[in-house]
Amino acid sequence: MSLRRVFTTACVVFVAGEMALRLSWIAGSRWGYTICDRTDLGDHPARGCGADQVATVPFGAGWGALGLCVALAVVIAYADRWKAAVTWVAAAILLILAFPLHLFFEIPAGIAGHPTDWRDIGGRVALMAGGIAFAGLAYTVGSPRGSAPTEYQPAPGWARRWAYVAVALPIVGWAVPHGLWVLGVPFGISEQQLHSADGDLSTTTGVALTVVPPLAGLLVLGLVQRWGQQYPPWLPGLGGRRVPRLLAVLPAGTVAITLAAYGVLSLGAFAGQVLDGEQSWAQIREGWATVATLLIFVSWGVAVGVTTAGYIVATRRSIDG
Repeated sequence: MSLRRVFTTACVVFVAGEMALRLSWIAGSRWGYTICDRTDLGDHPARGCGADQVATVPFGAGWGALGLCVALAVVIAYADRWKAAVTWVAAAILLILAFPLHLFFEIPAGIAGHPTDWRDIGGRVALMAGGIAFAGLAYTVGSPRGSAPTEYQPAPGWARRWAYVAVALPIVGWAVPHGLWVLGVPFGISEQQLHSADGDLSTTTGVALTVVPPLAGLLVLGLVQRWGQQYPPWLPGLGGRRVPRLLAVLPAGTVAITLAAYGVLSLGAFAGQVLDGEQSWAQIREGWATVATLLIFVSWGVAVGVTTAGYIVATRRSIDG
């Protein structure tokens, strides 16, 4: 089965599953449905915080989502005619709706025994899988026919510079402040926020949240280094072989969209709190690190996205080849 058919099938399965789920909610079923607040789970999050008592699902979760599924089905049917642009947009919408970085925090918390809305997490995982499937379809539709380069192709200079920015941002903007918070230093946040975080997270979890993102961020260097195009020679069975382009582009593009979307949506929510008077300027000045972290996410997503574009340019297929 060709790669194109694999992703098309995955997209069809995702859309059909979502349509069936939303129709069941409209018809009265509450399987998998939740009304838990992501920031305040309330009572019985594993049972959807009383979702069974909801008489009518909101438009966005019911008819609105069903309409989006119909639009996605049209995108699948006309993917060739519309080329890759519209399919990439569909993938981006699904990844933004999935809000995947929420999973980064909630899944470890749930495994550690904290109250967790597993229905919401399941829905986000499904949306993220759908976004990845549509991104894969966009890639196969947009890839020019021709031979892929077999030798290492150096990335453009601008891509290298953005890669270093993408590596530095999570270290300076994430690991440093979070490391200080784990050590009990209220850097850029109030004492109250620090104590609240200490009560919600164990030391082990705090250290993991501090160290893992910058370590994962180092992988972006593969987009501008030889090992991102050719497997290292010490890998048994793979050493020296070409790294499948999709294996690098799809995860990197997903991460870029996820980071930028998380930052933008969080900044929008924060701005809403300021306009509603829930956040005063005095509180913002005292907890400036919180806003700065959101800006880091936006910048980090942009840096990874530009670096990914550089990888695409360096490894593009030769039409004449």
